[in-house]
Parts: sequence; C-alpha cells; structure tokens
Amino acid sequence: MDAVKVVTGAGPVGWTVATQLAEAGQHVRVLTRSGSGPEHPGIERLRVDVSHPGALRASLAGADAIFHCVHGSKYNAETWRRELPAAEHVVLAAAGEGGAVVVFPESLYSYSQPSAVMAEDSPRLAEGGKRGVRTLLLAARAASPTPTVSVVASDFFGPQVRNAHAGERMVPQLLRGRRVSVVARADVPHSFTYVPDLAAAMIRAAAMPGLWNSVLHAPTNPALTQRALAAAFTSAAGLPAPKVGAVPAWVLRASGMFSSDVRDLAETLYQFQRPFIMDSAASQELLGLAPTPLETAAKETVEWWRGQA
Repeated sequence: MDAVKVVTGAGPVGWTVATQLAEAGQHVRVLTRSGSGPEHPGIERLRVDVSHPGALRASLAGADAIFHCVHGSKYNAETWRRELPAAEHVVLAAAGEGGAVVVFPESLYSYSQPSAVMAEDSPRLAEGGKRGVRTLLLAARAASPTPTVSVVASDFFGPQVRNAHAGERMVPQLLRGRRVSVVARADVPHSFTYVPDLAAAMIRAAAMPGLWNSVLHAPTNPALTQRALAAAFTSAAGLPAPKVGAVPAWVLRASGMFSSDVRDLAETLYQFQRPFIMDSAASQELLGLAPTPLETAAKETVEWWRGQA
C-alpha cells in the first residue's frame, strides 16, 4: 500500500494540496482542529490539534510526507511568534521520528531585499514584525535534522482563496460590477501566485529527495499590476473593463492608529508601493513545472467564485 500523505490545515493551500493528492490516487489524511477539509473518497479527515505531540504522532502513522499548511490564528506578529514556531517544532519532531519529509508553503516576507527581483538565492534575512518571524521559521527548518522543503509563493489567488488581496476583496466585487479599491498603488508590478500551482510544486518537491532541504519558488507568472489582474478576472467573466481605485498608503497607516487589523496590513505596504517581483524560473526547471497561463487561472477563479453562495 502506498504511504499516507498528511496535510495539516484546510485553508486554501491545505485544501488544494489534499485535493490534488487525492485526485492523483493518494491516500490523504487531513488534520484540523474542527475535522474540516475537502470531501473525497481518498481523504480521511481527523480532528487533531497539531501543536499537541501525542495526538500528532498517532495521526502520522504510515506517512512519508507531511504538508504543513497551518497558519496563525491572527494576522499579526505577536500571534505568529506565539503559535507558529512551537507548532512547527512539534511537526518536525514527529515527522523526523516517522521518517517523513515536511513540506511548507512559504511567503516572500523574509526576503531582505524586496526592491530587487527575488530569486531562490536572494538573501532572506528580514528582521522585525511578521517578516522576522518568517526568517526565524526558515532558520529553524534549516537547522532541523528532519528533511524539509519550503515552497515560496507571492500573494494568492484562485479557488478557495478568500481572505487575500485578489480574493474576496476583489473577485466577487468585480463580478457584481462594482468598483474595487486596491492597496497603495494599482499600477506597479506585483507577483501573484495561483494556488493550484503552489500545491503542485509542493507535491512534486515531496517526491524528489534531491530537492529536500532547500527553498524553492512556486511556478508564478510574470508580475502584473493589480489593475491588470482585475482586468484578467473581468475578461474571464465576460464583463467590461473594471473600475479600479487605490487606497493611498498614508490613509492605511493613519487608519492603523485606530485599528489593529489595518495596522497589521500596513506593515506590508511596501509590497504594493514599489515593484514586488519574484522569479521562479530556476525552481520551475528543477520541478519540471510551469505556471498555469493567466487566462486559464483567471477563468477557473471566476468559475469558482460564481459557484459560491
């Protein structure tokens, strides 16, 4: 019998990884606190808090790969520092005992020179806030005796992606014919990663031991502006060109004085004020993968949103 593939978390990344694995005929075990996850004959859903070593070890029986897709309960540095390193430590220890590789989705936050094009060999030494937490997580993975792969993606879009710049803040508004307001600047290049491409890269990397203990980039199309991405969605939906405005950075920073949620968002405004571009060419060659063409990705995203209540 093939080994089990374990997916922790059922957000957009975990959900997509689990679905792709199951559709490929793999036996998949999804671990969440609520027992949620995609419904599929090949998917076993368990209620497990992965921060508890005992419960986690029992749920990893027979696994040769763990896709750790759990995120912080809140989008702020304090929560991340409190929750993420401890959970990853438990997962790495349990996976090491069972001889499994751990594959992580990763962000561009740790890159210390974001004004330059970010490639696989770019420095990842960012400090402070959420960026510093990601740097520490990558360092802990590198120091662990358990084999790991971190697959870096930029801002998500695609099926299952709701809480994102190109998620519920954009696509359903466009489908209703409404004007959308994007962050900082609408016309600077920004990389966006299609979640199914990230999931495919994570699955492929898990099956290639020669790529373990490395940081890879998910296949990602050339950078485009937020306005151009909105136009790709309306084109896919057969709608007129979108009306796109931008909320200036100074407005968001001022609003952050009164809202912790806005303050946490303002911490990453640099990503939308200047070109924010990742290069995935080297990883694409290593993995033998390419990004889904934008037209196809936009169409599939629109179709998924149209299927939602």
